[in-house]
Amino acid sequence: MYRLKRDDIIQPDLSYEIVGACFDVFKEIGGQHKEKYLQRALVIAFEKRGLKFKREVSIPLKFQEIVIGKYVLDFIVNDIVVVEIKSSGQFKTSDFEQIKQYLANTQTELGLLIRFSEKGVTYQRILKPKK
Repeated sequence: MYRLKRDDIIQPDLSYEIVGACFDVFKEIGGQHKEKYLQRALVIAFEKRGLKFKREVSIPLKFQEIVIGKYVLDFIVNDIVVVEIKSSGQFKTSDFEQIKQYLANTQTELGLLIRFSEKGVTYQRILKPKK
């Protein structure tokens, strides 16, 4: 496994592996597919890299300890990184807000927002908002 040198980045090696899996998917099938197909391909890529993950994870949204709704995350990898994929032209403000909500309602500190397009894969690392 490749070892990054900075010590101030949260989960650098795991992030590298996750993003690498995304590039593996793009290299083979491109980025112009529906998210559900990209998710299916990522399952295979994550497995080949030996990553432990959960797909389409349901997270309850609570108000005063009562469940009022739920979020469905694309992936949680190694129980510590939320991965949300998009197959759109550009990241939108709502994409960032979505993953921030996921982070706020889980025990994870890091989210990867990953966009597939016909030109390639781009990603943003998003840290859990401070309360």
